[in-house]
Order: sequence, then structure tokens, then C-alpha cells
Amino acid sequence: MFAPDTEFAPAKVNLHLHVLGRRPDGYHLLDSLVVFAGVGDRLSVAAADRLSLSVTGRFAAGLAGEDDNLVLRAARVLAERAGVGAAASLVLEKNLPVASGIGGGSADAAAALRLLCRFWRLDRGLAGRVALGLGADVPACLAGAPALMSGIGEVLAAVPALPDVGIVLVNPGVAVATPAVFRTLEGAFSGAARFSGRGWDDVGGLVGSLLGCRNDLEEPAMRLAPAVGEALRAVGQAPGCMLARMSGSGATCFGLFASPVAARAAAGTIGRDDWWVWGGGLMVE
Repeated sequence: MFAPDTEFAPAKVNLHLHVLGRRPDGYHLLDSLVVFAGVGDRLSVAAADRLSLSVTGRFAAGLAGEDDNLVLRAARVLAERAGVGAAASLVLEKNLPVASGIGGGSADAAAALRLLCRFWRLDRGLAGRVALGLGADVPACLAGAPALMSGIGEVLAAVPALPDVGIVLVNPGVAVATPAVFRTLEGAFSGAARFSGRGWDDVGGLVGSLLGCRNDLEEPAMRLAPAVGEALRAVGQAPGCMLARMSGSGATCFGLFASPVAARAAAGTIGRDDWWVWGGGLMVE
């Protein structure tokens, strides 16, 4: 029996996120060190005579009733740009919380572009030309590698090799709307972070660089959803946590640890059954 082709959609984590300004069209200019965790959604495709999507997994209910989510939008735009029929049976295993600041929808759209380029035998370069029109995080998620992200998300620069970082992700079960967080942002815009081009020999060196940065959206998100602060404190108090911060526009927070093993052990100490908690390592390739 034919096994469906599949594509992994890893969680995107903003290790820092500075808001540098705002364009006349309303888009914000960003500066962020983006990495990807070893947990995510999974998208599969099989032959069909029309385009369809079914959603399974722990967080499938969060997408119930969405007839035009980012996966379907990515498929339709890609097919239109390529001049092919939008015919495929897609199944999304939704393992990441929805509207959680770890790029779930953007990662799913990027996975759809990669997967359907293979399935429809299209030039992979077409996916890159489609990505930004689907969302600011989609280009970074399409690349799927650690990067310094700037512009509105479309400018990506490679970063030196990362050490073997452990990371814990904690989502307190609340959805935070990105536009509302940006509207709540107050004060002067930030400057871009400055990192040494030599890279980091160990997790301590990486954390040392990140201590001079922040997530400008953290305070606005906590004002809108106090549970973000609870999650931030919980991960920060986990044994061995070296840095705790919110990712994206929230509500997911992360902690950095000396190793993936240490992160998995620390995740087990955050005893909240109503929260989503994951511990492990980063994807570095």
C-alpha cells in the first residue's frame, strides 16, 4: 500500500525579538535570532482529485471550522502560481498549540510548500517566492534553520553553529492574538542586537549574548494574558534553567538549559496538567 509523503513542521522559537520600527503599511520591522525545536506538527499528502485537509492530533480542535487556514492557502497559492491543479489529500497532525508564538501556522504553511513542491514536482524556488505573502514567519519556517531574521521576516542571515542547547517550551493554554500584542506595545523602538561573528562555544556563551537582548512583546503579552507571566516564572524556576523568555508574541515561553537531557528532566518538574510542556533539543540542520 502506498505510504503518504510527509513533512515535519518544527516549532519556531525567537530567542530574542526586538521591534525596530513600523513601516507606513503597518508592518513592524523586526530583529530576531530564530531557532527550531525538535517538536512540531506533521503534514502528509496523498493523491486525490481535489484539494482537502483533515486535522488530527492533540490541538486539532483549535483549527475546527477553519475552511481557509494557512495550509490550504499555501496549497492554493502554490498551485495557482505554478499553473497546476490544486489536487491533494492533506492530513495535518496538530501537535503544537494554536496561536502560541512558536510559528505553528507558519510552520505548517512552510511544510505544505515543501511537501507540495515535491508532490507536484515543482521547482523549490517557487515556494520561496510564495512564502512571504502567507505570513512574516513563513520564510524563516520554510528555511527551517537557525537564522538572524530582519525586515518584516523576509531577510534571513545565517548564524554560526549553535552549541547543543537544551530547551523547554511551556504554553499555559491561552491564545494570544498577535495584532493585539503589537497594539499594546508602548515606548520607543529598540535597536538591533549585536552578536559576535565567532559563534558560541557552549550554552553559557549563547546565554551570555542573549542576556543583552529581550523580547519587546513580552510585557504587552503579559498585560493581555497574565498566564504568560505564570508560564515564564514556571520555566525560569525549573532546575538548571539558564534563561527564560517568551517566544514570538506569546503565549509560549521557553527556557534554555545546558543540554537536551537537562531540558527533558526539567520539563518533568513543571507539574501542570492543563499546560503544554515539552523538553528536548534544537534542530541545528
